[in-house]
Amino acid sequence: MRNNIVHIGAGELTYEIRAIVEIAEKLKKLGIKVNMENIGDPVAKGEKIPIWMKEIVADLAMKDCTYGYCSTKGVLETREFLAEMTNRRGKIQITSDDIIFFNGLGDAIQKVYGLLRREARVIGPSPTYSTHSSGEAAHAGQRPVCYRLDPDNNWYPDLDDLRLSVKYNPAISGILIINPDNPTGAVWPERILREMIDIAREYDLFIIADEIYQNLVYNGQSTKPISDLIGEVPAICMKGISKELPWPGSRCGWIEVYNADKDQVFRRYIQSVVDSKMVEVCSTTLPQKAIPAILSHPKYSEYLEERKSRYERHSNTAYKILKVLPGVKVNRTNGAFYMSVAFKEGVLTSHQSLPIENPEVRDLVENLVSAGGVSPDKRFVYYLLAATGICVVPLSSFFTPLQGFRITLLEMDEQEFSRIFETIAKTITRYLHS
Repeated sequence: MRNNIVHIGAGELTYEIRAIVEIAEKLKKLGIKVNMENIGDPVAKGEKIPIWMKEIVADLAMKDCTYGYCSTKGVLETREFLAEMTNRRGKIQITSDDIIFFNGLGDAIQKVYGLLRREARVIGPSPTYSTHSSGEAAHAGQRPVCYRLDPDNNWYPDLDDLRLSVKYNPAISGILIINPDNPTGAVWPERILREMIDIAREYDLFIIADEIYQNLVYNGQSTKPISDLIGEVPAICMKGISKELPWPGSRCGWIEVYNADKDQVFRRYIQSVVDSKMVEVCSTTLPQKAIPAILSHPKYSEYLEERKSRYERHSNTAYKILKVLPGVKVNRTNGAFYMSVAFKEGVLTSHQSLPIENPEVRDLVENLVSAGGVSPDKRFVYYLLAATGICVVPLSSFFTPLQGFRITLLEMDEQEFSRIFETIAKTITRYLHS
């Protein structure tokens, strides 16, 4: 090319959650039955959307208004409905103007980071959901800045690490909170959230809170939405319907903006997000129209509780099976539907392997792991996939030095779910002793 047209942050755009699918597809062609436990799509794992919810969507599809543009920020009546839900808690008051819809939270994440001044950094958890870390790093053209989540303390944030990172890095302008957390499944208690907000207040930062799993909390745990605690600190809260309803194919998410009137710079930044959305015109109309009818339906609460109960059973089954294994650190999932398992330091090597009967599969995996730059946990993930057909994601791909893997709790068949985790347990033992 006459000029270098590549964005400065192009190398930071990675998404191993889907990248591993390419390897899985190759193994399928070689006759391997694959359990896709890599991505958080409840529908792909067999969750059935209830008839009453489908009827709402079908009825809307018969109305001409769902085929046209909506306003730039989103459907007004839906934004008014969501603002009222937040205001009902009484901790903070917002209006429909404080809500902006996007084509999924992935779209929101890219715009929220992409419209920041390049020098402004947002510190996020490690391990962290890769859409956040990639989006933040790409905007800055540098590696993500992170605070540590502690596998020896329920995957809670290391608040000393966060405070020191903020104190000694003046480029940090915001703090990312993912609660309940992806990829760890941790639910952060109110005391931790309050201290994180205190740090933001002390250093004049803003908060980004990803609360897409806020209503998927179980095992007797509790937390608070950031709107209950934020006070006068400027914040963006990210929400959506892809996980809770679940309707990931809707690509429908939104942000709620808190305290834009309290800071002139933050207010101008939020206006740039709105202006960017205006250039795009608007987000998809039909799923926005469905939100009030679905969330206020008399059967919705019961439906949500049934899903939470299933995830709770699965979280306890998985924890019971894996917690006894030597060489790994395991915490029970208490929110969302993911589990992260970390290997203890030094237990993974570059020589471990598993027996693979199919010679073509064996050759494929050996070629993959012999390539340069394959982390020890990715090596394990490749061998696990080839030997058992279970597809998980390396933990190191969530921007952490920890080695391990993330797996979902979405398998609907409880016997099959137990078989998958029992197979993983046996495979870990076999692999570490190979």
